[in-house]
This record gives sequence, C-alpha cells and structure tokens, in this order.
Amino acid sequence: MLTLTRQEAVTAALAVVTDPELDEPITDLGFVRSVAIDGSSVTVHLRLPTSFCSPNFAYLMASDAKDALVALDWTDTVVVELDDHHDSPIINAGLAGDLGYRGTFRHEALDSLDELRTTFRRKAHTAAMERALTDLLRADPSRSVESLAGVRLADLPEGEHRAALMRRRTAIGLPTAPEAFVLVDHDGGRPDNVPLAVARARSTRISIDGNAHFCRGLLRTRYPGAEHDQTVRHDGLEPADAAFISLSTLKESLS
Repeated sequence: MLTLTRQEAVTAALAVVTDPELDEPITDLGFVRSVAIDGSSVTVHLRLPTSFCSPNFAYLMASDAKDALVALDWTDTVVVELDDHHDSPIINAGLAGDLGYRGTFRHEALDSLDELRTTFRRKAHTAAMERALTDLLRADPSRSVESLAGVRLADLPEGEHRAALMRRRTAIGLPTAPEAFVLVDHDGGRPDNVPLAVARARSTRISIDGNAHFCRGLLRTRYPGAEHDQTVRHDGLEPADAAFISLSTLKESLS
C-alpha cells in the first residue's frame, strides 16, 4: 500500500475541494497559496482571483478545505485562512470558531450551503454529460444529435469524461448502472426536445469552462507567478483564447 508523506496527504486532501462555480479543484486553480506543516498542525492560506469573489463561494471552499484536513487521521490542529478578500476577517473568524455558515454570516446568510452545493452539483453534472456526449459526436460525425437520446452509460468509452460523469451522477443521486440513459436532467427525466436539451447543456458547459479560464487569468494578474501553481487545462487554451471560443461556440449552439 502506498504511504503518503504528510505534505502529499495534505495536497491530496485539498485536491478534493472544488470551486463550486468552476467545478475544478482549488489545487488545480492555484487557489492554495501556502501550506505549513508542523508535526500534527497544518496551516493553509487560500487566495482567490479578486477581493470581491462571492462570499458564500469563498466560505464554502475554505470550510471544505478545513473539513478535508481535519479528516486526516494525524492532524490535531488545522487552521485555514482566506487572504485578501473583503470578507476575510469574517470568514477566518468563523472558521477559527467553527461557527458554520449561518453562524459566520448571521443575517447575511440568505441561502443554506446545502442549496448552493445542490445547484452547482447539478450544473457540474450537466457539463459532464455534455462533454461525454460531445465525445461521441466527434468520434462519429455521421451520428445525429437526435440519436443521443438513446445513448446509455455502457455506450460511453472509458476515459476521463466518462469517469467524471459517473462521479457527478453519484453526487446528485442519479443511477450509474450501465443501462442508464446519459441524456437526462438532474431528476433523471428524459428530454422531449433532444437538440434543445443538448444545446442548453452545451451553454452550461461553455459557461463553466469560460469562467474557469477567466478566473485563472485574473489570479495570474493579481498574483504574479500564480501560473506555476496552476495545472494546465486539457484543452490547452489560454484565458483570452477560451473566452473568444466560448462566445463563438455559444452562439453556434443556440442558433
């Protein structure tokens, strides 16, 4: 069995924490500014692309990061702090006191974190579904969009996009049996208008991907050198290129 060093264990734990809107690990996005380990104590500093990123998103990531590190069997003291955000003092105090989301923001906490998680998990599923189905269309140009209605999970080739779709389906409670249909909404319902459903899924995926590229670029601008802490996206695009392509593809998918 592979034995991880404590540094590797911390990195692996933080890698399961995702930005809810961008659906990417905070480690890939470069949001982890620093990690300090002293015996059983861990201190992590996080950073975001702007000082005005949504406070509930910011709290969610910071809270998830702390939970992931507390769950390690060797940590006794875990400190997670968010740097350079306009609500950093509030968020950091809430995390330090284990006050929870509503205890941290009190009357300003308009929605529960559970509702927020559900909303973005559904969007992540839609994007993952579109990527998997687009793989099929690209592999077989003769396949019609309408034929996607009959595609089942067993028809998808093994690979990153299929694995991601399976994770997203599990997260929102959709079946993952081989015979399950791929093109469904978050309740498992099948669409009446397949081309429209695919176009809408594509616009959701484009929005997520475009925002991810944009935020990566903002982080690089705000923190010079942050690009060294970001993983290269599989599409290989720079933020400006992605934004242009996203707009062009969106217009095409909705035409």
